[in-house]
Amino acid sequence: MNQIIFQQHIDILVDNYSKALSAHREQGGKLEALLIHSGSESFYFADDRMIPFQAYGHYLHWIPVNRPDQFAYVCPGQKPIYFQIVPDDYWHDQSIVNADWWANSFQITRLGSLDEIPRHLGDAELGYLGPNAELAQKLGVDQPGINPTDLNYYLNYQRAYKTAYEVEQLKAANKLAVTGHNAARDSFLNGGNEYQIHMAYLEACGMLEDESPYTNIVALDKNSAILHYQYKNKSNGESSQVLLIDAGCRVNGYGSDVTRTSVKENVNSTFKDLLQGMVNVELELVGMVKPGVAYPEIHLAALFKISQLLIDLDICDGSAEEIMEKELSHLFMPHGVGHLLGIQVHDVGGHQKDIRGNTRAPPGHSPALRNTRELSEGMVFTIEPGCYFIPLLLEAERNQERGKSINWNLVDELYPCGGIRVEDNILVTHDGVENLTRQFE
Repeated sequence: MNQIIFQQHIDILVDNYSKALSAHREQGGKLEALLIHSGSESFYFADDRMIPFQAYGHYLHWIPVNRPDQFAYVCPGQKPIYFQIVPDDYWHDQSIVNADWWANSFQITRLGSLDEIPRHLGDAELGYLGPNAELAQKLGVDQPGINPTDLNYYLNYQRAYKTAYEVEQLKAANKLAVTGHNAARDSFLNGGNEYQIHMAYLEACGMLEDESPYTNIVALDKNSAILHYQYKNKSNGESSQVLLIDAGCRVNGYGSDVTRTSVKENVNSTFKDLLQGMVNVELELVGMVKPGVAYPEIHLAALFKISQLLIDLDICDGSAEEIMEKELSHLFMPHGVGHLLGIQVHDVGGHQKDIRGNTRAPPGHSPALRNTRELSEGMVFTIEPGCYFIPLLLEAERNQERGKSINWNLVDELYPCGGIRVEDNILVTHDGVENLTRQFE
């Protein structure tokens, strides 16, 4: 790992946090320093089994240690402090490896318990960022200083712009995910069921399920029309014809988010053509990316291109303009064309217009669009157009005026195929785009 680019990353964070605190005080706030908490362990109800832990995003932005009750202390003018809590415990492994490439950027203060933190804090007026308000108060933070809204707006907005270090982690996460997707496709083509395909992905990536940035979507046939399909069916997969797998990897806290749809040779010929068409649509949308483009324009372009594809394949009739006017393509792609990506898969600040928290809402016809930002250099997000045959959405139109534009005989043939999604992770460069996913295929 490159220690230089990590230190550059920390220098940028120090500058951003200093400006955020300065803006906070200009608006009448009092905070001079921040304690950023990874979060605390939680347990299943009436049980001593821990829920798999995932650290708070603003903490992971600083320290690549996904462990509970760790703290970054940020006070402008001082070297950031990592309060490393390592309790005495013979039930669990509490060891933490401080790799030089990141540890050298901090003053590391190793403590045995949370109770020791207050005596290591300075006199600066302290704020807290994190998920445990009760703990913050125990550590001496007054209620107004716990997750102050103005600071969160400022920091969430800035998270969209990735440092060189962050881009390297996202590239590594994409490279690993591509390896997993190749193994998943091979398993599918060799007759694997959803469970076997899922396990092939994890094994190829060398990770446990809990280490995934999100729950893998591994959907065969009609299940691929369930957008966030959550199960891993163990029934025979030999006769399956369609695989949609939406799965990523995490590297030092940064997650990739990649979707591929594969088919077998005996799949419905229209569906096969639709898949190739959707691959082309996705690549065309990626080609639109450059600084200054408003992300909703890419979403509208996706809907228009899918409208034309539905007409070309005789799934709908009319013109693309008519399909758009009737919002028919919205039934076939009911989700947004993508979202910001980083420490969190659906990263924060997607609807913000500025650091003050003003927002730009998604268009009324596409309320699920998670990103409405204007594109700027350094942003990373997904481009993921989809086309699905979802009975819950389509059947309501079968006997309606709008439904007269749908070729129901063909849709009935395509229902068993489920749906298609194609997703890459995209970096905005100074004059265009870098596809963080396909460079590894």
